[in-house]
Amino acid sequence: MPLLGLLPRRAWAALLSQLLRPPCASCTGAVRCQSQGTRDLSPQHMVVREKILDLVISCFKRHGAKGMDTPAFELKETLTEKYGEDSGLMYDLKDQGGELLSLRYDLTVPFARYLAMNKVKKMKRYHVGKVWRRESPSIVQGRYREFCQCDFDIAGQFDPMIPDAECLKIMCEILSGLQLGDFLIKVNDRRIVDGMFAACGVPESKFRAICSSIDKLDKMAWKDVRHEMVAKKGLAPEVADRIGDYVQCHGGVSLVEQMFQDPRLSQNKQALEGLEDLKLLFEYLNLFGIAEKISFDLSLARGLDYYTGVIYEAVLLQTPTQAGEEPLNVGSVAAGGRYDGLVGMFDPKGHKVPCVGLSIGVERIFYIVEQRMKTKGEKVRTTETQVFVATPQKNFLQERLKLITELWDAGIKAEMLYKNNPKLLTQLHYCESTGIPLVVIIGEQELKEGIIKIRSVASREEVAIKRENLVAEIQKRLSES
Repeated sequence: MPLLGLLPRRAWAALLSQLLRPPCASCTGAVRCQSQGTRDLSPQHMVVREKILDLVISCFKRHGAKGMDTPAFELKETLTEKYGEDSGLMYDLKDQGGELLSLRYDLTVPFARYLAMNKVKKMKRYHVGKVWRRESPSIVQGRYREFCQCDFDIAGQFDPMIPDAECLKIMCEILSGLQLGDFLIKVNDRRIVDGMFAACGVPESKFRAICSSIDKLDKMAWKDVRHEMVAKKGLAPEVADRIGDYVQCHGGVSLVEQMFQDPRLSQNKQALEGLEDLKLLFEYLNLFGIAEKISFDLSLARGLDYYTGVIYEAVLLQTPTQAGEEPLNVGSVAAGGRYDGLVGMFDPKGHKVPCVGLSIGVERIFYIVEQRMKTKGEKVRTTETQVFVATPQKNFLQERLKLITELWDAGIKAEMLYKNNPKLLTQLHYCESTGIPLVVIIGEQELKEGIIKIRSVASREEVAIKRENLVAEIQKRLSES
């Protein structure tokens, strides 16, 4: 059912007023530009999207996940205080009955609410759906206010780091399968981040705010992040400088070992717990054969409040481009982490269900693939029609309808022109322009002799076969192509 049918008029009006701004000066009538951070998807876009989503979902299923869905909007109280400073980016709605509602900001919080409401203690799930964020869109980076997320999560009490390692393995499988170029997955732990803050002298009340600043290091230079922490968030300059010494460190398991000897971190219990788990994680990553794709990076903070342990984020090292072109800068293309306390926030008795998960940034991936295809001039076939039913003569509509019915009933994807007397050249041009591989032709001579002509659109070769053998012959040809 469409969202419009679920929302009262007043709530729908509130939603539209936030999602859509008035058209800009260059827009006319009902035509709007894409500056609102939403966009229409053409059939060409949908073909690319479906192929990418099929690859992602098949990977999730290969790892045993079950599909699920949640409503597009939640009670506002369900979502508030779960995203830290990002809570201000939620789209709020107001129901006629007075309930405060918000469009979902991600797929993780609704999943945690689902687990608590249904008293589910163990689940491996995937979820593909739209989310909404009221932030400044950046079309060039594949960032929108309305966008699709693909999530995979493992909920339940298990031995340490095994589910976490599997999540990183899934990220590697998907990014390798999409052939986007070389990538790196940065890994850290929120306990190490908090331990680092404590060891550097950050007041506990500022942990989340400073974490949010550190999270911007992939978009801003250290001097700008330092300025934000000192000038806007009131952090002492010397404390910021101590943090700076850490956030420039990145490496493999050897850096984990080095941090065990660090005079500040080694004195912090939280940081040591995080380091122990990361050491174990790298053991499993070696067994999965992906350790070379993983970097322990102390600048990774993941600003969302609900993360409690291991966190990770995948970035493309080089986006595929044609020679002489600038690489596309789209930021992270996948991210996730462990959130052991989120389900307990929705449970009346506070029962916790440990969880770890990942989200694939498919909008950015769509953008990269679309730009690459555009650069190479690749054409996208927007239908999957296998056979076209044609005639060279007038008054053969009934025969065409009988033929196409036979093909449809056999599960063959078939089309015909909706005209009583189409010209044969028009029909053949349609097949060439849309990429339909086969044409079946019926006319007076064929009808008299009880045969059908099959034409290959690519080679333009024609063969005549018995009418009763039509379906079997087409199925044979399609299986060989």
